Amino acid sequence: MKLLIVAIGSGAGGALRFWISSMTQKFLPAYFPFGTLTVNLLGSLILGILIFAFDDKELLSSSMKLLLAVGFCGGFTTFSTFSFETFNLIKDTEFLLAGLNVLLNVILTLAGIYIGYLITR
Repeated sequence: MKLLIVAIGSGAGGALRFWISSMTQKFLPAYFPFGTLTVNLLGSLILGILIFAFDDKELLSSSMKLLLAVGFCGGFTTFSTFSFETFNLIKDTEFLLAGLNVLLNVILTLAGIYIGYLITR
């Protein structure tokens, strides 16, 4: 049952990630992976809110934690896509953009978790 709960959350998160990433890339320049950066930032913010608002106060059942935190947020954000896009930037000798992608994803996703923490306090 737990596996099914995670699978449902992951499917929903993955589908939403694809849609948001696609929409972001339509409106922002294609030379930088803004779509992945956007979903990683949003996913970190959502996870921060889930953990600090609901989990700390024990307002989420274990099934809801699996569905939302492990499933949805895990399916919504993606380290593999981030790594692939960064590798492609390096392969294309876009070293500055590759470094910027690493820095922005790390700094902004940490900021997303922190902002989620602040929102819940």
